[in-house]
Amino acid sequence: MEAEEVARKIVEAASDRQASDIVLLDTRQVCSFADYFVICGGESERQIEAILKNMNETLKKEGIASHHREGSAASGWALLDLGGVIVHIFTPFEREYYQLEKLWSKARLLLRIM
Repeated sequence: MEAEEVARKIVEAASDRQASDIVLLDTRQVCSFADYFVICGGESERQIEAILKNMNETLKKEGIASHHREGSAASGWALLDLGGVIVHIFTPFEREYYQLEKLWSKARLLLRIM
């Protein structure tokens, strides 16, 4: 499965669990370690866990393994490294603090679901 397809599956999985402000960035022209970023929000530890669980179930159905995971729902930030796709799930406070959309502002915005 192509990286963009994986990213779009992740967006669907996040949306299915009512993640907030889902962003899909094409980072191929500005980043050497990933083709796409998916950034989304969860309002609580419980919601972040639900988003992560749904993403992992979606990936498992597609036969895709996560390369690496960092952070936790309890910390307000979680990351999934899928090789060509990096997924960030933030609480509103952490998202404002890290401002990844600003950091990667030169990346092409493919999708935003408010």
